[in-house]
Amino acid sequence: MAESDQQTRCGFVALIGAPNAGKSTLLNQLVGAKVSIVSRKVQTTRTQVRGIALSGKAQIIFVDTPGIFAPKRRLDRAMVTSAWGGATDADLIGVLIDVGRFDHEENTALLEKLAELRQPKFLILNKIDTIPKEKLLAITAAVNERAKFEATFMVAALTGYGVKDILSWLETRLKP
Repeated sequence: MAESDQQTRCGFVALIGAPNAGKSTLLNQLVGAKVSIVSRKVQTTRTQVRGIALSGKAQIIFVDTPGIFAPKRRLDRAMVTSAWGGATDADLIGVLIDVGRFDHEENTALLEKLAELRQPKFLILNKIDTIPKEKLLAITAAVNERAKFEATFMVAALTGYGVKDILSWLETRLKP
């Protein structure tokens, strides 16, 4: 193995998405501990929450951001600004989409704004256990047509299904 393959890798990965897409649940699964509040209530995460995962020779600092939506109040605007700030400061951006709501306006707006961000992005389709498997391919194609992603992952954050695949990919993708 080349020396660069054996070097420790480290980087920041922002998790962004609409409210209740499962960002906090996924963060908890990725780091193996409850570091972020999980609730059915919208906007439970109001500021950025960080969690660190060690995977192979990689140290991955995840940033759980508030849900991105169309803000109406001052507090809402501050939360959305915080979410986009977490994305612009990251090395990589994980875009989390609830497959049951993939075509909702909040996701459409999110995908349109992604083009403004220079960082590499990867797609995480969450809650895949809530829809028939035959619909997943069409949803995956539809979302990938709207934005450019380096990779696509299908997960069920609540059970942890697919989480190890994300960690394995990030191990190779982060810089030494």
